[in-house]
Amino acid sequence: MSIQKIKSFSVIGISVRTTNENGQQGKDIPALWNRFLTTGIAEQIPNKIDNAVYCIYTDYEKDHTKPYSTILGCRVENLNNIPNEMVGKTFDESAYEKFVAKGNILQGMVFSEWTKIWNSDLDRTFTADFEVYGEKAQYPENAEVDIFIAVK
Repeated sequence: MSIQKIKSFSVIGISVRTTNENGQQGKDIPALWNRFLTTGIAEQIPNKIDNAVYCIYTDYEKDHTKPYSTILGCRVENLNNIPNEMVGKTFDESAYEKFVAKGNILQGMVFSEWTKIWNSDLDRTFTADFEVYGEKAQYPENAEVDIFIAVK
């Protein structure tokens, strides 16, 4: 874990509004991932900076116990060309605490790391938190996923 400043960046992808209440995110977010992977969303995103996939949690109604939006997409150079049925959003520079989830993605290692984050005493801003699925996440059985939590 380490705090770092991350400069402003933009993402284009698909989105869902969900909540952690009653385990709703456990239905909505896997369905979003399924749509992303089965319909080739990443290949349709223009002006991508790289092939890393970003899963961003933003537009929090209050905190992680209330509704928020999840955007699944890729970092882009700009938002000049947002395909139909996709969203584009720019995130301001902010301080983030970095966590690294390691293990088998298919066995819930990312969710397990989130459980630790939710139970921690981090001074969170609830502006935008995100996971980065880059090179080290290519092999699901032995993956590393970086998780960035916006902090004060």
